[in-house]
Amino acid sequence: MRTIFSALAVFGMLQFAPTTAQADPVVVELYTSQGCSSCPPADAMLHDLAKRDDVLALALHVDYWDYIGWTDIFGRPENTARQHAYARAARATTVYTPQMIIGGVDHVIGSRPMQVMDLIQAHSRQEYPVSVSITRNGDTVQISASSTEMNNYVVELVRYTPAATVNIRRGENAGRELVYTNIVSSLEAVAEWDGAGTLKITAPAPGSDPVAVLVQKAGHGPIVGAAQLR
Repeated sequence: MRTIFSALAVFGMLQFAPTTAQADPVVVELYTSQGCSSCPPADAMLHDLAKRDDVLALALHVDYWDYIGWTDIFGRPENTARQHAYARAARATTVYTPQMIIGGVDHVIGSRPMQVMDLIQAHSRQEYPVSVSITRNGDTVQISASSTEMNNYVVELVRYTPAATVNIRRGENAGRELVYTNIVSSLEAVAEWDGAGTLKITAPAPGSDPVAVLVQKAGHGPIVGAAQLR
């Protein structure tokens, strides 16, 4: 059964970015679909959030609305699986679009800017226990992480396309030309870590697409460290 939410278009507050970059951006994951008529306002909000230095905004396109008339060209079953895993971790019975998951723990309808901004501000006041840095060397990246606490962590490497415009010909958004931002093309676990010592990893990252690293508590728990290399 599909969950449909009304779209809101209040984005002015999203334009105010801090003048200096923060080392620990708040991670905002948007679960969206080109086949969802409620998603364009959330896609536009993510576009504005991506301009901020204190936010790591990621669009994870799902594939479960493809059957209604338009196949999302960015839809990935891995994104759908990640959203379902978050739902299980939160003991939620359904998934939906547009959904934003902030910091790996807070779930909100993706077209509700006031709630999104309140949650981002709340997360920005928290201090991450894990410090993450990334450097690039040709087609590889070097990831370094240190933690102030022991725990079971998963280190995830994210690749994404900064922007793309799509002419949608069928489905609920037929006839619209929509702009998508920070489209996740891969998100893979590259290490498990107990938080001891300093973690150092070299991982392949061919091409020019931006790279991000998330450190997340195992079991799709809170994101406790993040870094972005545009």
